[in-house]
Amino acid sequence: MSNKDPFSQDSTRPFGLPPFDEITPEHYRPAFDRGIAAHLAEIDAIANNPVPPTFQNTIEALERAGRDLRRVGRVFWNLAGSNTSPELQAIERDMSPILARHYSSIYMNPALFARVDLLWRDRAEQRLDDEQMRVLELTHRGFVRSGAKLNEDDKKRLAAIVERLATLGTKFSQNVLADESSWTLPLATDDDMAGMSEAMRADAARAAADRSKEGGHLVTLSRSSVEPFLQFSARRDLRKTAFEAWTKRGENGGETDNRAIIAETVRLRAERARLLGYETFAHFKLDDTMAKTPENVRQLLESVWSPARARAARERDALQALARREGSNADIEAHDWRHYSEKLRKAQYDIDDAELKPYLSLDSMIEAAFYTAGRLFDLEFIENKKLTLYHPDARAFEVRDRSGKHVALFIGDYYARPSKRSGAWMSNFREQHRLDGEVRPIIVNVMNFAKPQAGRPALLSLDDARTLFHEFGHALHGMLSDVTYPRISGTSVSRDFVELPSQLFEHWLMQPEVLRKFARHTQTGQPIPDDLIARVQAARAFNQGFATVEYTSSAIVDLDFHLLGADADIDVTSFERETLERIGMPKEIVMRHRSPHFTHVFSGDGYSAGYYSYLWSEVLDADAFEAFEETGDCFNPDVARRLKEHIYASGGRHEPDEAYRAFRGRLPSTEPLLRKRGLLNAT
Repeated sequence: MSNKDPFSQDSTRPFGLPPFDEITPEHYRPAFDRGIAAHLAEIDAIANNPVPPTFQNTIEALERAGRDLRRVGRVFWNLAGSNTSPELQAIERDMSPILARHYSSIYMNPALFARVDLLWRDRAEQRLDDEQMRVLELTHRGFVRSGAKLNEDDKKRLAAIVERLATLGTKFSQNVLADESSWTLPLATDDDMAGMSEAMRADAARAAADRSKEGGHLVTLSRSSVEPFLQFSARRDLRKTAFEAWTKRGENGGETDNRAIIAETVRLRAERARLLGYETFAHFKLDDTMAKTPENVRQLLESVWSPARARAARERDALQALARREGSNADIEAHDWRHYSEKLRKAQYDIDDAELKPYLSLDSMIEAAFYTAGRLFDLEFIENKKLTLYHPDARAFEVRDRSGKHVALFIGDYYARPSKRSGAWMSNFREQHRLDGEVRPIIVNVMNFAKPQAGRPALLSLDDARTLFHEFGHALHGMLSDVTYPRISGTSVSRDFVELPSQLFEHWLMQPEVLRKFARHTQTGQPIPDDLIARVQAARAFNQGFATVEYTSSAIVDLDFHLLGADADIDVTSFERETLERIGMPKEIVMRHRSPHFTHVFSGDGYSAGYYSYLWSEVLDADAFEAFEETGDCFNPDVARRLKEHIYASGGRHEPDEAYRAFRGRLPSTEPLLRKRGLLNAT
């Protein structure tokens, strides 16, 4: 290990970036140990302060505590997801239960909670501003929901449950990554690659080269690899092989099988909820959200399920008819849907990825996202190629307002690699706050787009471009944050509100002004033709029955798992199958995330009993974008100002319904959502 400890003090690198080039795996464990010890000493000083509690000596002190631990934790957990290694995975397995135990000890500290509880009970006597009152409320709520009011025996049991859940969640995510990174489908002949475009073949060659198989071609389980293969491959047998591998991640037997982990996780979560006085884990988890109750979530999901299933049935019939016309006697199966829907989209709207992708290069879509943010929020983005980041593929951009003032540092990490978990996400290496002077954020977007061969541009599908805009919406939520306290900074809002800024930002991708300006052909430089824009716009609701069924079924299974009791006898495969049979899941469609690889829900409890959140937020985002449409200007400055002030900049300063009402003047209607998905009058 290097004698120099990169975590011993705040970084002196530009913008406060961590010294990535100085950090080795051997640095993490000692830094975690020191950080935990320092944090416990700070907590002890707060809890045993002889001076009566005040907001400053208790709540603000808690906000400051743990700085050393955060310094190492932010780097480690970001890299554990985006650039892991066997060494980091071993540390992750060790540290997950240790950190869970550490935080349980803080939230169950009786002397500390007594101070927080006294401040909460006497809050009317405190001279607190709105933001301070909100931080006090959330702090007190966090203690109570973490078991601060339990007796000593129940505290011990709850702490043991939380620690075990941390271990299980880490093992779950590592199992999924192992299945994803170890599986490949070799394409040895031209016949194996029948139907694949030259760009897809180039991507498959790059995937082989990345795995030291020069001259070969591979399909991987990265979504940017397997989904295009399922769409375009003419080899039905190979599509079936790839699809089965994709849908069976975490369900292959052996050490990486996640079914026993799910069963234990569900039971422990139910026991945790019962200890805290809730009927089920779903009741516990939803009590702290906009939805509030499982009944409200169920009502939302059922409101879209029936029309989505009816539309999906009509879509299936159209695909089957197309397959018959092409001479296939086989019934449409799940591994056929993407293939024939792509052909049907081409037939109905004269659109295919081969025509569209050259207009959607990664660089141009990044610029389109920056342009949109600039028009809405007066931001500019300046790439800085001199900064040392954690991987050569990552890119850094300084974000400034129109006056030239620094707003944030933004890092984009766009390409898939075996060391990166699948999916796309936003995180931070530092959040915004003003607790001890202005601290500006360092925000990162992580994607899994196919990396092109040297000298070629990365070309995105329309879904890829939406993903880029979606995650950049999250990034803006972090970058534009304007609060005093870390607890309510950026995306620190309820789970069914956090997707509003991201899903709302997706709308601007499809605006003709944005497409004409940035969707330019990579070879000719010509802007995307107006007639192609019109065809893309006309096809927006195409295949939405499938997409809604695929998503909603996952949300229903998630909810049903977390309505089970602590003594439930759970066979994960049977439970999933029986739930889908009960709701009438079409046999030709598979859940977007089957349970054994449902990392949203089982690699931590972020979206547990909460996968519905994307749909809940879609109600909000569809209604919110209509605020712009009603003015006739998708960049209307007055609406954009309200959006920034009440949604993107306010963090968790207000309850979500209050924040939305402040922006829109009312709560949302579900009609824009159904209209957007083409589900009005669909039954």
